[in-house]
Amino acid sequence: MTVKSNHVTIKGIKDGLVFLLDDKCDFSILLEELRYKLEFSHQHILTGPIIHVDVKLGMRLVTEDQKEMILDILKQKGNLLVRSIEMPAIAQEQDENAVTTLAGIVRSGQVLRHDGNLLFIGDVNPGGTICATGDILILGALRGMAHAGFSGNEKAVIAASYLAPTQLRIAETISRPPDEWENRETSMEFAFLRDGKMQIDKIINMTRVRPDFNVFKGV
Repeated sequence: MTVKSNHVTIKGIKDGLVFLLDDKCDFSILLEELRYKLEFSHQHILTGPIIHVDVKLGMRLVTEDQKEMILDILKQKGNLLVRSIEMPAIAQEQDENAVTTLAGIVRSGQVLRHDGNLLFIGDVNPGGTICATGDILILGALRGMAHAGFSGNEKAVIAASYLAPTQLRIAETISRPPDEWENRETSMEFAFLRDGKMQIDKIINMTRVRPDFNVFKGV
C-alpha cells in the first residue's frame, strides 16, 4: 500500500506532536493517509514512551462519529495520548445564536455572568446584576441591572416580562430608566440600541430590530 500525498502533516513540538489534517480532501482519503502514516512512514516517532498529541482540523467540520474515527486510528498506537482536538472557527460561529437557559433568582449583591445568549427564568431583584456577551431574555421581572453585549456587541438586546430596571447597559451605552417606570402599565418590553442611543419597545416588535431571529408566519 502506497499513499503519496500530504493530507496529514505531523510536527514535533516541545512537549509532544501536532497532527495537521487537511481540511479540503475527502474525509475517507484523510483517514486512509492517517492510518498509513501511523503504520508505516512514522514508526520511528510513534513508538516508545507516551507522546501527547494535539489534532488540528483546520476549517473542516466533522460530526461526532467522524471525530471518533480519527481518535480510533490514533488510539491504535498505545503511546499516543490525544490532548486536544482543535475545532474550526466556523463551527463556533454557527453557535452564535444558541441560547443557554438558566433558572433562579438573582438577589441583591449577586452577579450572574454568561458568555453567549442567555434566557433567564426568574427575577432579577434590585441590587442584582445579570451580564451576558449576547442577548439577555428574562421570563420574569427585571428590577436590578442588566448588561447585554458586554464584550462590545451593540446588536444585543435586553428583554423581560416586566422591565423595571435600576440600570440597563448594552455594550458601552448606559441608560438610567425614570422612576415612573414602576408605575406604568406592565407589558413585555425589550431594550436595544439605535444610532448609539438606548430605545425601549414592545417585545412584539423585536424582529424589526433583529431580523436575524427566526419568525413563525403560520399557514
